[in-house]
Amino acid sequence: MSGQTLSSVSSVNDSPETPRGLLKRREVLAYGAGDVAASLVWNAVSAFALIFYTDVALLPAAALGTLFFFTRIFDAFFDVAIGLSVDRTSSRWGKARPYLLYGAVPFAVLGIATFYVPDASESVRFLYAAITYFLLGLLLSVVTIPYSAMLPMMSSHHKDTVDLSAARSVATSVGVIVVTALFLPGVEYFGQGDAQQGYLIMGAIVSVAALVMLLTCFSLCKERVQPVAANKLEIKTDVSRMFRNRAWNIASGFALLNFIRFGALLSLTPFFAINVLQQPWTISVLLPALSGTLLVGAFIARPFLSRFGTIKTDSVALIAGAILFGLLPLFESEPVIFLTLYVLSSLVISITMTSIYAMAAEAVDYHQALFGTRQEGLLAAGVSLAIKIGMAVGTAGVAWALAFSGYSPQAVPENAISTMRWLYYGLPLVVFALQFICIRFYPADQTSA
Repeated sequence: MSGQTLSSVSSVNDSPETPRGLLKRREVLAYGAGDVAASLVWNAVSAFALIFYTDVALLPAAALGTLFFFTRIFDAFFDVAIGLSVDRTSSRWGKARPYLLYGAVPFAVLGIATFYVPDASESVRFLYAAITYFLLGLLLSVVTIPYSAMLPMMSSHHKDTVDLSAARSVATSVGVIVVTALFLPGVEYFGQGDAQQGYLIMGAIVSVAALVMLLTCFSLCKERVQPVAANKLEIKTDVSRMFRNRAWNIASGFALLNFIRFGALLSLTPFFAINVLQQPWTISVLLPALSGTLLVGAFIARPFLSRFGTIKTDSVALIAGAILFGLLPLFESEPVIFLTLYVLSSLVISITMTSIYAMAAEAVDYHQALFGTRQEGLLAAGVSLAIKIGMAVGTAGVAWALAFSGYSPQAVPENAISTMRWLYYGLPLVVFALQFICIRFYPADQTSA
């Protein structure tokens, strides 16, 4: 079975219970709402936690880098445990939906708590930050792993998979655009000179919105694809088979590389805009463009992925995106040209981000063809593991680099500014090259003439 292709397994579990491309729009939109929820909270934390902790809570960047790294690595492996739990869950709501119901409130509470630091000594402030940041990561796993696993449970038809993947990409984009464009202006507006108050109020706003959307996703989405036999394999066997699934390996590797870049740029951009471009207002353009362009990219990606397949589409997108991004240093002093090139590059690269969700769903069918079991939860957790490790490396790497360069919010040294510049321009180009190599090994696509 090693020569199995995606085209040969695409209809593995079609049945009368999973009609061809007949998911109602309301359900597709409700599924997207689940990703908006996670995106609002987690992108607020990913984009602004570092600058909040360094410049408002006055915590040391080196310690924060270590916190981010080890917390996200633990979360990544916790994802696998949640994935295995989903595969073995049986309830009147299905396998994945109960986690959305019971995880929504704690997730929202931790989202609020993360943007508060007590008036205490540095060690107490750091301990509080570490506990809340750690717990928020765990709750993110509790809701997002079942959410990801639910996609192939809703339908196994290719059209529905692409529709749900596109809805998720659009949802991610909406969440990123809203939170990255409005969060800091909201902090200023609600803070009235008190940054701590502003961060806390904005944290509460995005968290309550996330709570409502998670419950909407739970209420309106249904699980239709029935599990194939009782899943009672040993954990060692389950994990071993996951690593023998080439479609999953490539999807995970591609996602890992993407989120190293994403995590680094998300946390670095506020520092870069303020200290390198010396144009703080560009934060509200650069951050939404980073993945907010998925809103348009998802619509662009769908026909290309359907017609040309993942390999060709992603390969061309990576080359074009790298060329556009490589021009940025030439126009650092020209904000309009710089932002135009950045938005265009992000738009092209967003096509590859959309494909990650489709590849993750296709890996489930590929797995069933190889081993006779779908393993939705474990495979979703595996991809999430790659994403979180990527975010850990990217975010922590920025914090460590800033600490090594001597960054201080009171007086930023020239060495720190040079470090920001090299990271911002160089890291994405390296990642694009590695992703191009990675995608060339993806199993043959299902394409339509």
